[in-house]
Amino acid sequence: MSVENQTKSALSPPQPVEFMQAFWFWFKLGFISFGGPAGQIALMHQELVERRRWISEKRFLHALNFCMVLPGPEAQQLATYLGWMFHRTAGGLIAGGLFVLPSLLILIGLSWIYMAYGHLAVVAGVMYAIKPAVTAIVLMAAFRIGSRALRHPLLWSIAGASFVAIFWLGVPFPLIVMMAGLIGFLASLRMPEAFRLGAGHQASPHHFGAAIIDDDTPAPLHARFHWKGMVGWLALGLSIWALCMLGLGFFCGWDSVLMQMGWFFSKAALLTFGGAYAVLPYVFQGGVEQFHWLTAPQMMDGLALGETTPGPLIMVVAFIGFVGGWSHQIFGAQGLFYAGAAGALVATFFTFLPSFFFILIGGPVVESAQGVIRLTAPLTGITAAVVGVIVNLAVFFAIHVLWPQGFAGHFDVFSCILGLLSALLLFRYQWSVIRLIGVCAILGGVYSLLV
Repeated sequence: MSVENQTKSALSPPQPVEFMQAFWFWFKLGFISFGGPAGQIALMHQELVERRRWISEKRFLHALNFCMVLPGPEAQQLATYLGWMFHRTAGGLIAGGLFVLPSLLILIGLSWIYMAYGHLAVVAGVMYAIKPAVTAIVLMAAFRIGSRALRHPLLWSIAGASFVAIFWLGVPFPLIVMMAGLIGFLASLRMPEAFRLGAGHQASPHHFGAAIIDDDTPAPLHARFHWKGMVGWLALGLSIWALCMLGLGFFCGWDSVLMQMGWFFSKAALLTFGGAYAVLPYVFQGGVEQFHWLTAPQMMDGLALGETTPGPLIMVVAFIGFVGGWSHQIFGAQGLFYAGAAGALVATFFTFLPSFFFILIGGPVVESAQGVIRLTAPLTGITAAVVGVIVNLAVFFAIHVLWPQGFAGHFDVFSCILGLLSALLLFRYQWSVIRLIGVCAILGGVYSLLV
């Protein structure tokens, strides 16, 4: 294609996305979305904003701001939001569901192998080698999101302060979110230019051409706010949750393990902010210490499995549910697999159910807030704070990968080499996440056979 044709193509948006075209994209994404929430968000940005131009960067970040505020897995909620924007409720359900389904099926299979056959040296080596790669992926995602979202010194200051607050001072993530939103609102009264998300966008080197849903594209009819629609979706969400809980109680018993899981993971979905990394301490406390569904070493193994599978890291709840159902033999000694699968399904369903309704209820409110600085500024401030939190996660991973027994223990030279190599391949040579994960997995398997 000539330079002139490329310029014309960039000035005109692509053809509208057909439903099946979007379906196959979300299907593929469900199998390649490695790297945790930061890596998954970066992957969606690369595919939908940069490569396909289905949505502009400004609209993408506007949706991301909202999903960052919500409790639950922000990457899955962002996929649901974008699918809903493209193809109404069905699009949101398909995008959010396919984001989770492959990971659920894979984790059920891996959990069965884990419980039935124990650990294999090669598998342990694969998990060991993927951790440095995940660290580099999170760091790369922080860089990419930060370079686009931090467009003003004040936003850089918020990001830096959030890192110090969570890393050095141990401030809870919900408090950081609230403070960043408050700072954004108050600062927008004096310096609104700092919170104009699209400021300078047309002149930015990160402008990728006209998009189907562009900066100034009006919200589609289904994405416009109506009180009737909000109340209707809220009532439907509560009804589905109540009916499912009543069904568990009636068929399995009001004090059954599955009933406990339904109630516990419903609270986890509503009471925890900051995505998977913020919810993990809560589910660890409940699953290990309160209900004794699994042991602490099993929980750590589950986290390793979650890091090696596509989908949100919070899918570790499926592992918790599987091990809890299996170890409590809820269907008897002869039905261990079915007990584990039932536990995994219940844990996953009640963890993700609120996420869909958060989008269907709140999406129209967010779309109506475009261009209203006093409404968008708190979200922009929160996004800046989340950049600092993601950097904190990268540092947290690096410390635990390089000093697996703590600073008093040995320094893991092989993990350091893999981490530096992964960062080089991502930053310098622009390797894809799935390619990097695959290479590191092979290196880890080979290394485990040699040592």
